[in-house]
Amino acid sequence: NIYAPARLRGAARQEYSRCPSCGYYQFTAGEMAPSSGDRILVLKSIYQFEEPKQFDVVVFKNPLDPTENYIKRLVGRPGETVEIIDGDVYINGQISRKPAKVQEELWMPVYDNDYQPARPEEPAFNGHKWQQPFWNANGTKWKADEGSPAIFRLAGDPSEKYSLAYDTTRGNEFRATYAYDEIYDYKFMPYCSDLMIRFWVDSSRPEGFAGASLSKYGIQYTGKVDFAGQMTISRLADGKEEVLAEYQYGPSAINSPKMFKFANVDHKLVLEFGNEKLIKDLGRGPNDVGERKTNVEPEAHIFGAGDITVSHLALFRDIHYTGRNPNSNEQGRATEGNPLTLEADQFFMLGDNSPRSQDGRWWEREGKGNNGKMYAEGIVPRDYLVGKALFVYWPAGFKPMPRFPLAIVPNIGEIRFIYGGSDKTM
Repeated sequence: NIYAPARLRGAARQEYSRCPSCGYYQFTAGEMAPSSGDRILVLKSIYQFEEPKQFDVVVFKNPLDPTENYIKRLVGRPGETVEIIDGDVYINGQISRKPAKVQEELWMPVYDNDYQPARPEEPAFNGHKWQQPFWNANGTKWKADEGSPAIFRLAGDPSEKYSLAYDTTRGNEFRATYAYDEIYDYKFMPYCSDLMIRFWVDSSRPEGFAGASLSKYGIQYTGKVDFAGQMTISRLADGKEEVLAEYQYGPSAINSPKMFKFANVDHKLVLEFGNEKLIKDLGRGPNDVGERKTNVEPEAHIFGAGDITVSHLALFRDIHYTGRNPNSNEQGRATEGNPLTLEADQFFMLGDNSPRSQDGRWWEREGKGNNGKMYAEGIVPRDYLVGKALFVYWPAGFKPMPRFPLAIVPNIGEIRFIYGGSDKTM
């Protein structure tokens, strides 16, 4: 069965926007022609045979206007108590971790060094010319490659640590913002401290190490790979370093670039190097990672020792479900201090464009049913579930010419499966 979002009527107002990688502010005005959006294959009968899973992408009838179909992510199921705390979903008081495939879809770029700005001299990067946001934090051993500014090289002492720090005054902040949302709201958006840093590392010598650090609530977490064969996850708080997890993967000279990835997400630290992985569970309670200092800006660094080359460096943030409406500043349903307990045949949905999504947090009226029946505010009843979104078979396309009425050129690279819930978490 096929589902296609309703076509917008009339022209849409263009918003000011900002590049989610380099931070370039695009100031536009006027109107733009509407696009019909992605065409999606939906399994309409699947929920007759199995229960919906958390984090499924679901098509359902809008309870406020059942003539419309909505598509959002399912986060709460019958019998569960849902509470959004600092951007994360908690079910019955425990943080709900996303399956690995879902998590990969939900990472939002903060900065990707492979995409250098085309016009760096324009003063449109938050009021200044573009500057590399990763800069030398202690000395000048790190150098940008002369032939490619997207590559960093280090020629240093194998026993001495050299760092590159991410500077939010030069690049994008760690706020819950989206490129296509109104930029005037950015400064009011909360910090997202669930982060992931990724790069490829290459070394001509077996001595040395590489790593990254990410902070949350003022506590610094570090993932380090020693080229002699040791992976380590540690925590630095109040000036004291504590090793949280170690793994000996065996001596391994790096003969070719290997991917390094370090993430702090859903109260879990994940360190990956090539095919090796080390995980540290920080606990699932809301206070298990310490006092929630949500007004403290996160920090991100990469570091290394010896002779190494770093490429494909990128920094990402997790989806962050906001608790207050950006228009009215009212607290949303199922947010911190205002949990929602779902009854039989009730489901709770959230949109992936968290600050702007009109979803169960903000619905202010009861849902409409047949013959005068009404449904509770904020919930989607079972009989309004249409099906599970499976596959984007025709992504929103391009116009062959500016004045051509239809966007008939498909965006082939965006054809993809839509991953939902599973029993395997990250």
